[in-house]
Parts: sequence; structure tokens; C-alpha cells
Amino acid sequence: MKQLLFVIDSLGCAGAEKSLVTLLRLLDYKKYAVDLLLFAHGKELEVLVPDEVNILPPLKYTQFSNLSLNQAVFNAVRANHYNLLLSRINFSMSLRKQNYSNAEKARLFWQHASRVIEKSEKEYDVAISYAQGVPTFYVSEKVNAKRKLAWVNVSYRLDSIESKFQEQHYDQFDKIVAVSESTKDIYLETFPKYKEKIKVVYDISNPELINRMVELGNGFRDSYDGFRIITVARLANQKGYEIALDACKKMKEAGLHFKWYAIGDGPLRHRIEKLIKKNDLTEHFILLGSKSNPYPYVKNADLYVQTSKFEGFGLAIAEARMLNIPVVTTNFDAVYSQMVDGKNGLVVEMNGDAVFAGVSKLYSNFRLRKQIANYQKTEKKGNLEEMQKIYQLIG
Repeated sequence: MKQLLFVIDSLGCAGAEKSLVTLLRLLDYKKYAVDLLLFAHGKELEVLVPDEVNILPPLKYTQFSNLSLNQAVFNAVRANHYNLLLSRINFSMSLRKQNYSNAEKARLFWQHASRVIEKSEKEYDVAISYAQGVPTFYVSEKVNAKRKLAWVNVSYRLDSIESKFQEQHYDQFDKIVAVSESTKDIYLETFPKYKEKIKVVYDISNPELINRMVELGNGFRDSYDGFRIITVARLANQKGYEIALDACKKMKEAGLHFKWYAIGDGPLRHRIEKLIKKNDLTEHFILLGSKSNPYPYVKNADLYVQTSKFEGFGLAIAEARMLNIPVVTTNFDAVYSQMVDGKNGLVVEMNGDAVFAGVSKLYSNFRLRKQIANYQKTEKKGNLEEMQKIYQLIG
């Protein structure tokens, strides 16, 4: 039986995380013994991890970083963990200087914390980093495995500092997996040297599981009978919530009768809440927080809207399409890997005016919404065949 290790930041309700949970639920446990390492525990999707998967205990640094500052100081003094405390303080101080990108934050974290993060004691047949950044750095430096695979599930471009830092880690991997052709192309703009070892495997989605979760969960329970819009996305810069709020404001000013719901949480929650209040959108743009099962909400919406600036694939869009919900989405790099503009939804420019125009078009045209939903019913559902690519990679 082959020993596998998967590493990811956490199992919050986001695309890569949902893709990993789906993969784990489809894996053949007669052939594979699986460990899962998380850098943050207790997130929504952990309850969906199969019992066969061994979720490893938190790393010492992960436990330490979750303590309050007072507790961390006390713990460091009592247990002589001054190295952990110094790493934590230095990392925190480095983040105060300016607004960093996710890639920069990951590098700074690793530069400050890697020396106090313990190595894995177990040898694996295959170790898989299922996200770029810290999981990739960890598998590169801290894991002993016969083969190493690195997933790249966002389309992002790196400057020379970040690309040089990450290159030393990607050199340690046998294969690199991009979740779409555009993600692969953008990755190779920064790292052309990996052209021969990069492969495309789309985020795995299972329509049977999603439809089962629709039946198992609860969606909207209010008596509202107007037009419902839903977005499932982290409250983060990548997801373009300022575009959504601009479109929402224009819809309110146009007198449309609607409510726009957002499922997700993230670092921009406070800022988004302030923008909602500032623009008097409290009754129109509603943050529902994270949901381990967002599908009943999506199924009961009239329209799914995605305002992302970039995506590796756009799994939430694929899931809305599986539930036959019309889609309006911005034209991020990977969007045409699944969208057919005018057929299964509308693809619009990346600004509030364009999103407003697209949403308004479908709001006022029931016939077009019906045509899109009917087209979606004819589309191929899910992509379980991608599991065969996974099996080829892990052997």
C-alpha cells in the first residue's frame, strides 16, 4: 500500500479545498494510505474528509501561532521556546510595513518560521503540495518522499524576488500540476524551465456529491420572494468584491428588486462590511459567512455571480453550472476553460458597470435565464475522469 501525504493551508470553503476534499472522497483506499497535513485546523470542510484519511496533529509552530500573544510569551518562557516566539514576532513585524501579496506573505512566513518548523518523521512514496506558497515550501524542505508533486491552483505572476525564492523549491518537485491551461501558461511565463514537467489536471468536481449535499442541507429560510443573487468566494482581494459592490450599488439605484448574498469569509471582511454600510447596501448585499455546504443556497438562487480578478479554474462557477444556475462572471484568464458566453452564462468585463449590465440583462429577461439553464442541463456534468490523471501521477 502506497503512503501518500497531502499538504494544504486549511480546509476552508474555497475552490482548491473543495477540490481536495472531492479527490479524497474518490480515492481508492485499498491502494493508498493517506496522511493530511493542515496549517490551520477547524475549518468548515474538515467534516467532509473521509474517515480513511489520517489528519495529522498540528505542527508545533501552528499550535504556538494560535496562542494569544500573552499566552505565547508565557509558553515561551515556561518551555524555553524563545525561538518560536522570536519567529512569530519577526513575522508579525514584517507584515506591518506594507500591504503584501499572498506570494510575499508566504515567503516572509517561510523565511521567519521555516527554521523552527519540524521535519516530517515519516517517509512517503508521494508527497503532494495541494496549493502554492507555504504548503509547497513545506513539502520541498521538510518532507522525505520518493516523489513530490506541486499543485498550482491560481493564475498569478511573480516578480523577480518571488520567482527566485520559489524556484529553489519547485526544483525539488518531480511534477507540477496546473488546474487549467491558462494557469499553466501563466506559470510558464515565470518559470519556463519547468515546461517539461508541468501537467494540467482540472479541479475535480463530483455532481453526484453536490446534488446530494443540496438535499442534505438548508438554504434560505426567510420569506423573501424577490430576485436572489449568490456569490461563493473568500472575502479576499482576488475575488473582486469591490466590483460586486459597485454593481450592487448601481442595481439599487436602478430600482431593481433583489438581494445579493455572499458565502465566504476572509481577510477583507471588515473592509467589505464598511463598504456595504458606506453605500447603504445593508439590505441588498448580505454576508452569510462561511458555509461547509453552500449548495442549497446556490440551488435556490436565481443567478450566480463571480467577480474574480484571477482564478486558476473557477470551481464555484462549475458547481453553479452543475446546479443549472445562470452565471455572470468577469473575464479572468481561465474563464473560457468552462464558460461559453451567451450559452451557459454571460462573460463580462472586469468592472462594476459591466457586471451591472450583465446582471440587469438576466434580471429582466426570464426567457434568457431559462435558455441558459436549459443549455446547462445539456452540458457534461463534473469531470471525474480527472481522477485517472491523478492515479497516473501518484502511481
